[in-house]
Amino acid sequence: MADQGKDNRASLESKVRLSHDTMDKKAQHVALDDVEGIEPSVETYAAIMATNRPNPRGPGYIKLYLLAGMIFLCSTMNGFDSSLMGSINALPNYIEFFGLPTNGNASTGIVFAIFQVGQMCGALFIWMTDWYGRTWHIFFGCLGVCIGTIITALSTSLPMFIGGRFLLSFFATCAHTAAPLYLVEISPAAYRGTIAGAYNTFYNVGSILATSSVYACHLHLADRGDLDWRIPLWLQMVCPGMVCFFIKFFPESPRYLIANDQHEKAKEIITKYHTNGDPNHPLITLQMKEMLGTVQGVSKATWKDLLDLRVLVETRSSRYRLMLNVVFSWFGQFSGNNIVSYYLPLMLNGIGITDTNTKLILNIIYSVVGWVFSVGGARLHDVVGRRKMLMGSTLGMTICLALVAAGAAGKVEYGNSAAATMSIVFIFFFGAIFATGYTPMQPIYPAEVVSNKMRAKAMGTFKLTAGAAGFLNTFVGPIALSSIGYWFYVFFVFWDTFELAFMYFFFVETKGVTLEELDAIFEAKNPRKASVEAKKTQKRIIKGERINEGVNV
Repeated sequence: MADQGKDNRASLESKVRLSHDTMDKKAQHVALDDVEGIEPSVETYAAIMATNRPNPRGPGYIKLYLLAGMIFLCSTMNGFDSSLMGSINALPNYIEFFGLPTNGNASTGIVFAIFQVGQMCGALFIWMTDWYGRTWHIFFGCLGVCIGTIITALSTSLPMFIGGRFLLSFFATCAHTAAPLYLVEISPAAYRGTIAGAYNTFYNVGSILATSSVYACHLHLADRGDLDWRIPLWLQMVCPGMVCFFIKFFPESPRYLIANDQHEKAKEIITKYHTNGDPNHPLITLQMKEMLGTVQGVSKATWKDLLDLRVLVETRSSRYRLMLNVVFSWFGQFSGNNIVSYYLPLMLNGIGITDTNTKLILNIIYSVVGWVFSVGGARLHDVVGRRKMLMGSTLGMTICLALVAAGAAGKVEYGNSAAATMSIVFIFFFGAIFATGYTPMQPIYPAEVVSNKMRAKAMGTFKLTAGAAGFLNTFVGPIALSSIGYWFYVFFVFWDTFELAFMYFFFVETKGVTLEELDAIFEAKNPRKASVEAKKTQKRIIKGERINEGVNV
């Protein structure tokens, strides 16, 4: 079997090298006709990128970066809300206005957890992106967030506030789920991890803006009634308002256009954004072939598709894809991260830090650390690869949580102030490690591992799963922290250890592979092993091409 595998890989590589015999010996570039003669595959893509890689600083890529930058505001919007409530929860005026306890209870949990309920409800409608397009779903989602913001900012009672947060989270899910789907589909494979992965890093930008606004308002308006928490709520409208204004000036996803028989428009987008406007670049022919191959025999989506979920489980490969989608969605919300981010003020109380301004400043620092490390992590996912990054960060998180638990135990059991300081330090280390490995991939990996026809519905399962995990740990979190204290961190030490083992045996590498080329990997008997072998083959081809270029020079 091993010899047969080697023969197959050698055959694939030889097909690519044979195509290069017709190259222009001086320019060493793959010609368009050569690509038309080769079946689309991981090896073909690797050969083209080795000899004819588009300039990532070219005019088309610059436009793509600007487009992506506006879409990133959907993530900023999501991060603003999440950290906004964590910071507002530390304000005496907010707690007094709604009659909430200072140490957290079921009411506190409901205020936070209703956002997960709204997410789960909003996720049921993500299939509509296959019906009327990705950009329209983003538009309606951001418009709804503006409406939800008005209700929460004008709330006069806790039920009204909770209702407004439900609407806000419902529509935020529409935008926040369609946005990474759109970026994954419009980004070139070689930089998909960087461009699409950078999307979720702007969650931390939202966190910084939210915690900074709450800190500033509390510092200057704490004696002005409820203005110190209402003004930050109004600021939630800024990002979705900007996206609403600009989004319909952007092109649709080329994969959505292909699925709706708009092939020329899709080709124009690939030409403009992936090859810097070069209509003769071999990547255009290759990607068009791959995308057209995935829609053969697939009918257009209609409203009747709402309850038809067979596409998610119809084959062994689709079930494996769905498993990765659901599992990573859960891991991304249930690895100890939400407990740290949402309830940092309560955790600080537990180790003796009670000053409101100090807690707000530490929240801001936590968000800044997360953003810096997540930006670097987005790029590293395209350099190191998804598997190594996720496994390495999970190992680091496990160690940090063990030390946080030890420090908290030292403070609680023995009154050791040094142990309390160590606990806070490793909370920040945990945040940095999580941001590097998980934050860029939270919405991206679940979208990458599913096929084009699965993607919209699978992003619905992503949000449902993430919402369920978030609801569980945000509702149970304050109760567990007040009841069992540092033992709650110990639980996550063992859970993250399980995550690490699961990733090693089942997670597929998606770095540097087009979405369509992943189809062949998932059809393999062992997709994880097939993806690792594909990366090794890519490296051999790229290395061989570079050696050939050096010889010809």
